[in-house]
Amino acid sequence: MCGDRSVNESLVAGVLGGVGDDLAVDVVICPPAVYLSQVAAQIKGSELALAGQDCAFAAQGAYTGEISAGMLADVGCQYVIIGHSERRQHFGETDALVVEKFKLIQSNGLVPILCVGETLEQRESGLANDVVCGQLMAVVDAVGVDAFLSAVVAYEPVWAIGTGLTATPEQAQEMHAYIRALVASKGGRVAEELRVLYGGSVKPENARKLFSQADIDGGLVGGASLEAEKFVAIVKAVI
Repeated sequence: MCGDRSVNESLVAGVLGGVGDDLAVDVVICPPAVYLSQVAAQIKGSELALAGQDCAFAAQGAYTGEISAGMLADVGCQYVIIGHSERRQHFGETDALVVEKFKLIQSNGLVPILCVGETLEQRESGLANDVVCGQLMAVVDAVGVDAFLSAVVAYEPVWAIGTGLTATPEQAQEMHAYIRALVASKGGRVAEELRVLYGGSVKPENARKLFSQADIDGGLVGGASLEAEKFVAIVKAVI
């Protein structure tokens, strides 16, 4: 829950001016839902894409306060983040709920950005792979691996979100390679084409080293995305 109309306008203008035209990478802006229309209007005609930070588990109905995948598509979104660790932690979202959201997102022609990741306690207990496997394969097994030809996976170690801590490039690469191998066990072609992002205190200072790893295709950027100069520097680290 960051930003307001004036902050959004300045931030998006800075990103548009910084990244320029003819982007060689996909850049997606994910504002709070109440500002989606504002940002959609501002990026119209550019190569930037729009994403929702979450969506409802139902297509429509009496779910006061919820926002459906269809509504997100209607205001111009192309992507939707689901399964973010904060949704899992603070709102009790389960793998089964994430599966339903994944299905609804794709049925409305949008691309899900599926977040997976372990807590510090789980990593220190040697359970990191088990946790990520469970979160990822719950969706793969439910929808089929081919659905991931139109999906993105974001690995976000929970212990590195908003803490200033960052997985080393080697730690991140190890988990990204594991994620790709899990998908490959169901479909090799899908695994080769799958985009796997890293999300965990990505900053201009560490972005290039992270993105130089073989299986890290980009970043799911949190705090650094609230400053245009930092976000643009991260985008340029991918190119």
